[in-house]
This record gives sequence, C-alpha cells and structure tokens, in this order.
Amino acid sequence: MTKAPFSHALVTGASSGIGESIAHKLGKAGVGMVLVARRKDRLDAIAAKYPNVEVLAADLTTDTGLGAVLERLRDVTRPQIDLVVNNAGFGTSGQFVSADAERLSREISLNINALTRISHEAVRQMLPRGRGYLLNVSSIASFQPGPDLAVYSATKAFVTSLTEALHEELRGSGIRVTALCPGLTHTEFQSISNTTGLESKFPEFAWMSADDVARDGLRAVADGKAICVPGVVNKSLVSTSKLTPRALTRRIAGLVTRFR
Repeated sequence: MTKAPFSHALVTGASSGIGESIAHKLGKAGVGMVLVARRKDRLDAIAAKYPNVEVLAADLTTDTGLGAVLERLRDVTRPQIDLVVNNAGFGTSGQFVSADAERLSREISLNINALTRISHEAVRQMLPRGRGYLLNVSSIASFQPGPDLAVYSATKAFVTSLTEALHEELRGSGIRVTALCPGLTHTEFQSISNTTGLESKFPEFAWMSADDVARDGLRAVADGKAICVPGVVNKSLVSTSKLTPRALTRRIAGLVTRFR
C-alpha cells in the first residue's frame, strides 16, 4: 500500500504468515503499528525496519496477554488505534476424538475468545470517534464443515458470522468491518496444524502467497467490504459450496481433508 486511510494499526499474529505480510505493507505505507505475538524476537526484527512501531509480546490465550492488548487499545496516552487486525489463530488436524483436549481449548480461546474480546474493545474505542477499521482473518473453511479440521472450521465459521453481523450493526457509524477469508496460503499454518500433506495434494495454482492475501485484505477493509475472499480459485470454491447441497458438501470436504 503506497497510501493508507489508517494512521495507527494493531496487528495480532504479526510474527509470521499473513500477519507479518500485513505488518510489512502497513510499515511501508508509513502506518504506525502495535505488533502482537508471542515471539518477541520476530516482532523486533519487523519493528527495526520501520519507524513508530511498538512491540507487544503476548500470549492471547492467557488473561495476562489478552489483558495487555485490551489495555493498549484503551490507552489514551499513546497513539490511538484506528485499524485492528485480528490475525492470530491456529488449527488442529486429525480426528476430533483423537485430538488433545487442552490444545482444542487453546485453539478456541485464541480463534474465538481473544478475537471477540479484541473486536469488542476496538469497536468501543472507535465508536465515539466515528471512524475506524476492523479486519478479522477468517478462512474459506468457515463456509462449510471441515472433517479432520472440525474445530478450526467451526471457529472460523464463528469469525465470519460475527464479522458479518458487526459489519451490519455498524453500518453508517464510520467503522468498517471486514472478514478476510483466504484459502490455501503458503504460511507456517501447515506445520503448526500438522497439515503439511496438503502441499502435495493441491497444485500450485490453488495456493496464494501471504503477501497477496494481505494486500487483498487491506484493500477490502479500506473499501468497507463485509467479506473478502482473495483469489479466483477461492472465490470459485466458495460460490460452488453455496450452490451444492450441504450433505454433498460435507462428503466432499471429508474426502479432501483426509490428507495424512
């Protein structure tokens, strides 16, 4: 982005993948930033490239980490945040019954609870100003059930639904709310969620770079779009799933996600 309508952004999950790409694009556009993630060394490396960047090392699955982000949003002694990007999240692959219960709890805590609390505080701060932007990173997995990625798909369905509702609630308020719903994207997500088998199952044209997804997401929230599905392949998949009977969609999804 050469020019941006935002002056100061808070980006969660900024240490890698889509969040890191968003941070670089905002930094190059001269937007001040608060970068949030657990890995401080990676945040420091990004911050060193741009002026006016704060690093907030926080684990958003903990009360302390989440509280630190909420407090920064409320802090009137530092630059006010007019763009919040909720990108932090992870997935768990495999059969639901075999998954580690504690990991699933952390996944729900990060993907749903942290995103909801940060969105809520962001809107509370932006509303009196009559201006702001909220970009929630969801997934095309939110549009259909995801066997072998059951909890991840369910959390992303929550994110998309919540974001669409907020988009409508805040119509005319000056606050723009967008759900970014990427598909297959080259990031660390595959190694963290144990879905590296997907890379050999799908042709390269089905994948997008994190940089391209970040570009489309920032453009979409600046334009006030409710939903952004980046890429022709992803748009086609979402359109097809809407027209396909749900029972068939479930069956196809089950066959596709059995990648291990």
